[in-house]
Amino acid sequence: MSRTRHYRDLIAWQKAMDLARMIYARTEEFPKSETFGLRMQLRRSAVGVASHSAGAHGRLNDSEMRKGLGSARAAINELQTQTELAASLGFFETATGEEILDLGTRVAKLINGLLGVLDTDHEPPSDRELASSPSRAARQPAKREL
Repeated sequence: MSRTRHYRDLIAWQKAMDLARMIYARTEEFPKSETFGLRMQLRRSAVGVASHSAGAHGRLNDSEMRKGLGSARAAINELQTQTELAASLGFFETATGEEILDLGTRVAKLINGLLGVLDTDHEPPSDRELASSPSRAARQPAKREL
């Protein structure tokens, strides 16, 4: 994959930064009791998405970049789960929760797009890929339970 010169050029990183700023602004009014609870978790996850996206850009090869982007995608899933919880507890208005979830989905799609263009032809399949491939799974001996 041809890389951009700087991680700041990645649209996924730019949108992840927008998402982090949105989370910081929208969690400012959380109850005082949530200062070190859900408010902090949301902020940590949002920062994680942008940080992992930037870090992935600096990896030395596609395999390592894929791992970094996988961490960014995991942080998005955490953020969206925390957003749904915050909305269900009444910490976000419905429109705010939906706005955050929508931007999170856009960031996830951008990350998935980056993952899709990484070179996978030159790397051996992972155990997970082997297990999920019907043709390969049929060739593997069955594991016996003891």
